[in-house]
Amino acid sequence: MNRPPPAVLQTPGFPHYNLAWSPFHSNRLALASSANYGLVGNGRLHIVSLGPGPGGVPALSIDKFYETQDGLYDVAWSEVHENQLVSASGDGSLKLWDVMINDLPIRSWHEHTREVFSVDWSNIHKDQFISSSWDGTVKLWTPDRPRSITTIQAHPSCVYQALFSPHQPDVIATCSTDGTLKIFDLRAPAYTPSGPTGNNFTAPLTAAALTVPASGTEVLSLDWNKYRPFVLASAGVDKAIKIWDCRMVQLGPEAAQNPAVGGVCESQLLGHELAVRKVQWSPHRADMLASASYDMTCRVWTTTPPPGGKHLMYIHDPHTEFVIGCGWSLYEEGVLASCSWDCRLNVFRV
Repeated sequence: MNRPPPAVLQTPGFPHYNLAWSPFHSNRLALASSANYGLVGNGRLHIVSLGPGPGGVPALSIDKFYETQDGLYDVAWSEVHENQLVSASGDGSLKLWDVMINDLPIRSWHEHTREVFSVDWSNIHKDQFISSSWDGTVKLWTPDRPRSITTIQAHPSCVYQALFSPHQPDVIATCSTDGTLKIFDLRAPAYTPSGPTGNNFTAPLTAAALTVPASGTEVLSLDWNKYRPFVLASAGVDKAIKIWDCRMVQLGPEAAQNPAVGGVCESQLLGHELAVRKVQWSPHRADMLASASYDMTCRVWTTTPPPGGKHLMYIHDPHTEFVIGCGWSLYEEGVLASCSWDCRLNVFRV
């Protein structure tokens, strides 16, 4: 079957770290990028539109961009205000932007002591967002407060991603350098004793409702299934995408009193040749997910292959560098975007 070529946008000099589709506008995306692959130098936040190009073929164009003093690693759109979005920066800061206002953010926060690597806006408590950092913490924020509401000492090392549950208010999941995936209930703040090398006074770990030993090496990404509560996907340096059934988790105020270790691995999706940097479930189908990898591909998988069939459905391989981010359109089923260190944003139909 001949597929139409992807719509492509190039941002020379600014390799990408992640993208986000607007929850309000079907044709609008945001793109977080960093000069020099995020190692040193400034960042740029691009606001991008998908529209008809020459001959009616879909085309991408930059509506505007914002310069930042440090590289940007993630971006999330507000669930309340159609023109606002928050960015995560290498200097430990978070910035709130309004696309109707040029040049400068409308608010900035700086509490993390290391790079902020992920940001996520709640689709239940629509006035809240969370950030995760290399400093091991996850912080809960609202746009109108000058300081964070809550800080979770989630892991002893880098927290690559933190995401709100799409089903349960006050529940988040995190993944880390330490090889674990954790579920926290924000209503049950309590601390677990740290190990012999830890220090209870400076950084006691917050008790997780459930800790999933997901990998023997770094877990770089996770996502909640949008249709099956407490089913998550994780992926990372071990090249495998793993589907976890975490329905045994106990929530509520008592969750921290009985921190559990568990999670049932339903399946493993194998095929990527290098580390998997991003995984995201489809917003339209319970059995479909996409992944982005350092092997320069973005892949689409099904968790329910036909008898004798394969989990792998599609490989998107025009990128010429690490594929760092991918994201499904929230409005058009089967439309997927991928972004890469080759400075190209691709939008294509699966």
